[in-house]
Amino acid sequence: MSLPPLVEPAADLSIDEVRRYSRHLIIPDVGVIGQKRLKNARVLCVGAGGLGSPALLYLAAAGVGTLGIVEFDTVDESNLQRQIIHGQSDIGRPKAESARDSVREINPYVNVVVHNEALDNDNVMDIFAQYDLIVDGTDNFATRYMVNDAAVLLGKPYIWGSIYRFDGQASVFWAEHGPCYRCLYPEPPPPGMVPSCAEGGVLGVLCASIGAIQVTEAIKLITGIGDSLLGSLTVYDALEMSYRKIKLRKDPNCAICGENPTVTALIDYDDFCGAVSDEAQAATLGSTITATELKEWQDSGKPIELIDVREPAEWEIVRVPGARLVPKGEILNGNALADLPQDRQIVLYCKSGVRSAEALAAVKAAGFKDAVHVQGGVVSWVKTVDPSLPVY
Repeated sequence: MSLPPLVEPAADLSIDEVRRYSRHLIIPDVGVIGQKRLKNARVLCVGAGGLGSPALLYLAAAGVGTLGIVEFDTVDESNLQRQIIHGQSDIGRPKAESARDSVREINPYVNVVVHNEALDNDNVMDIFAQYDLIVDGTDNFATRYMVNDAAVLLGKPYIWGSIYRFDGQASVFWAEHGPCYRCLYPEPPPPGMVPSCAEGGVLGVLCASIGAIQVTEAIKLITGIGDSLLGSLTVYDALEMSYRKIKLRKDPNCAICGENPTVTALIDYDDFCGAVSDEAQAATLGSTITATELKEWQDSGKPIELIDVREPAEWEIVRVPGARLVPKGEILNGNALADLPQDRQIVLYCKSGVRSAEALAAVKAAGFKDAVHVQGGVVSWVKTVDPSLPVY
């Protein structure tokens, strides 16, 4: 869909800016006016992780005048496989500050605004109101729905991207001119149905592919050139090196941008998306142990059956001694239930405790009433019991 320019042009470009952006200026569709629009634009990146890294670098290089970064996390070594805005020396630093320094190194003419805080219902409207355009680099459903709803309520366009293993998606949402995220996904998936990148992994370079699409769409919206992805969903398969474009339509029954909206203000997004199902929450009540308690049980010779419910690739990275691998899917579909012992207490664990809670609900429903799961999973085991093991 072709749209008018989002931003009015700045008054002028300095001589240094003309030299810097000369390859843009000689493109007829961009030219001096387009570059002035970029200079006058205020763009917020939600997240400075996998998608935020390439997005911030290329938005800065393109000459976007003001770049906002909202991010509360710190740089971890496991981030460096894909979050290219950070380096080895940044480990332990706030991501927002690390990203700010990298942006300034790329382009000193960019004004960087750091929001070193978690985006939530209390601040999202105030932060979004300061910008013309939002680039969404979030990796969880609760924040995605919050970003969408805040953008709709404020009348802001935003560019969405999603990555997982070898697959990526991208689109532009702007309720005033087309569909929003809820038009595409009216409801979040059931808890535990869609693994996060931390659980399922992501090909590092996939971030660059989807992040580049997001920046391209941002430049097009700001300058008013080309046809935007508004009303379309781009789906990328890195293994097949294929792109598909799927048409999206505004849903007249959309909960927030439809003809009779039922969502007229921000809601409790954690409750709406539910990290863990109600059944899993109920199952864990009184049936949760710590990694330290598990170690004590093992040392005392307590008869337990320790089961790792992660995937085989995760099992190869790190595991708790004495465990056997039974992926969560085999428990949920019932295939593994017949092999569970009746004479020992069953102890389940995963990476962080979410998947093991879902598996625990299924195991208890099958009659293993004294089964428990490990709070914090193998990550907690490494932190509190055996720091010599790796985490991922």
